[in-house]
Amino acid sequence: MTTPPETETLTTHGPVVATGPLAGLKVLELGQLIAGPFAAKTLADFGAEVIKIEPPGTGDPLRKWRLLKDGTSVWWQVQSRNKRSLALDLKQPEAQAIVRQLARESDVLIENFRPGAMEGWGLGPDELLKLNPRLIMLRISGYGQTGPYRDRPGFGVVAEAMSGLRHLTGDPGAVPVRVGVSIGDTLAALHGVIGILLALQHRHVSGQGQVIDVALYEAVFNCMESLLPEYSAFGAVRGPAGSALPGIAPSNAYRCKDESASAASAGPPQARPAPSGGSEPREAGSMGAYVLIAGNGDSIFKRLMKVIGRDDLAADPALADNAGRVARVIGIDQAIGQWTAQRSVEQVLTALSEASVPAGRIYTVADIAADPHYQARGMLASVRMDDGSHLSVPGIVPKLSATPGSHRRNAPALGQDTEAVLHELGLTPAQIQGLKDKGIVSGVTP
Repeated sequence: MTTPPETETLTTHGPVVATGPLAGLKVLELGQLIAGPFAAKTLADFGAEVIKIEPPGTGDPLRKWRLLKDGTSVWWQVQSRNKRSLALDLKQPEAQAIVRQLARESDVLIENFRPGAMEGWGLGPDELLKLNPRLIMLRISGYGQTGPYRDRPGFGVVAEAMSGLRHLTGDPGAVPVRVGVSIGDTLAALHGVIGILLALQHRHVSGQGQVIDVALYEAVFNCMESLLPEYSAFGAVRGPAGSALPGIAPSNAYRCKDESASAASAGPPQARPAPSGGSEPREAGSMGAYVLIAGNGDSIFKRLMKVIGRDDLAADPALADNAGRVARVIGIDQAIGQWTAQRSVEQVLTALSEASVPAGRIYTVADIAADPHYQARGMLASVRMDDGSHLSVPGIVPKLSATPGSHRRNAPALGQDTEAVLHELGLTPAQIQGLKDKGIVSGVTP
């Protein structure tokens, strides 16, 4: 496997020098798992100082999700990089007072609890905006802060179903399938980041903060393209279409002659230690038996047909535009499939590249880790862990020419920054120890 370039040597402990376009922005993160923390992570990547509040003893549940290395999820190293950890029991009045003090000094507060939870702790927007009128408060929840469903528990998978996305995934007549990642949470987080940046611009003009209400299902629904207007205008209910792109032709996955064409590109399987967390490592075979071909542009379609030896289809006036091709998509797909079935993935991709027809293999993570383009774009970063080992993590997106983001600090241990943060708030060592003795805070000694 190709070794990705290393980032600058990083350690989990020690001071952090903020750089980037958001340097100096103070963010207080009260969420957990995916949506809220992903939004805070995105801000932290570009220089924001993020203080993450976690419950003492257990911390964010994400610390124990999926595959664990030395007892901690490797996912944690992506989701919480560049953050500081303050272990604080939000159910206790003393802890709530600390949050109010932090909110008074913060630019942004991010939370993704069920609606009403923050108000129950005396930390709702009415209270916090009185303390700090410039505060921008991002609230991410399943169904939003208003409406008849506001009190329902909502996770990303439920939002994906309610938004209409889950109905479109999979093959016609089959059980709707999950996208494969927590897309609902991530889309909500990104909408939240957009909202924060918009609110910062408004604050720059007005001096006033505001509340940003992001519902998981609405974030996904916002990406559903023409789903609703097609129903409104024609009564059309779009359904699952497998690997095809409904109403746009040809665009599909086509089977090739070989079944593991790109498996060798990742090199021989590497011996890896067995991770904890209920899963054994596996070398997943590449999906190299298929290629995705997008020949749906009018001129692209003609080039594609010539490549596959179907000049008759290229010259057919009935297929000159998308509407005509959609009407005959089954026959077009069959013609393309017959051609790809006689060739390897590499042969198909080479021929189509020479003809400027968009096409690509279906990557597994092994393909990604070996891909030179990922590496050249800095998307395969390597960070040094406390034990000296190296871990590959995704690079930073988006890429800014003048003020790029950076990985300045590894994800923190639970409560790693508790004492430092409380000291910065003005608490004395005796006061901090008193909070520790009551179990209201916890921390580790660097």
